[in-house]
Amino acid sequence: MILIVLKAQIRPDKRDEWLSGISEYKKNVNSEPGNISFDYHENVEKENEFVIVEVFRDGDAGTAHVNTDHAQTFFPFMSTVVSEKPKINYQDIDGDVWNEMAEVTPQ
Repeated sequence: MILIVLKAQIRPDKRDEWLSGISEYKKNVNSEPGNISFDYHENVEKENEFVIVEVFRDGDAGTAHVNTDHAQTFFPFMSTVVSEKPKINYQDIDGDVWNEMAEVTPQ
């Protein structure tokens, strides 16, 4: 599987545009056949910093994702709303997408 974590600092004056754009992008990415999940969250301690977590079935699905029309539209859009170059952590991982956390069991 492919696990991608992005950290993006959004310009305060572009926040509303960002929220609209990322919401639409999430819908499009989640509809891709090789996508397992796509989520985004705002850092509660650093205003306008967002973390995006993407999971794809495999490298082929990741490549197909980057070549979609919605990705090719979103990347230039993202360039207009960030205040600095986003950070990325890209991992190609063998095994299951998610495993249970051993340290915590609901009571």
